[in-house]
Amino acid sequence: MTNIGLGCSKFTFAVYLANTPNMLEYQNIHEVTSLVSGEVNAIGQACGNGWRKVFNVYAKLLYALNKEDFAFSSLTPSWQQFRDNYLLQSGSNTALLFTPPILNPNSKTIHVICGKTYAKHLMTSAELKPELKPELKWLDQEFAIDETHNLIVCPYFDYRQLSNIKIERLALMLSELKIK
Repeated sequence: MTNIGLGCSKFTFAVYLANTPNMLEYQNIHEVTSLVSGEVNAIGQACGNGWRKVFNVYAKLLYALNKEDFAFSSLTPSWQQFRDNYLLQSGSNTALLFTPPILNPNSKTIHVICGKTYAKHLMTSAELKPELKPELKWLDQEFAIDETHNLIVCPYFDYRQLSNIKIERLALMLSELKIK
């Protein structure tokens, strides 16, 4: 299996979505492709408010993480500047992947699957080999965790589904994973 998506090829923080931006240049990617400055904005302009929300929530989450556990928020004074100047770019250690997680219990990579529906699809699909399927422990109707693989399932990256309060909860859960 190969990771396919947008971001830094040497990512340590990966977010998984079921769909790609509806732009011709992203339909046939076969690897993790770094974005360049301005490209997040261009995707948001071309693909609409849903993609702007995904990028905004992703940046807000990274910025909400504890600075002692994750260095993302130390790079810029605001989440907006992080989104525009670092998110999914080369050297950012971030990725937005459109393929199932490739899990390794010895890896320090953080995996965040967006949406309960997508997570359940992944768990029942043939895309994941049985030995690679995470052991999800559902904490409630929205969040699940697999500490062995540093994996969390959360609501989709949208303001209504993943509000600021839920972003803070997710940030705390990610710090707890990182500490272990």
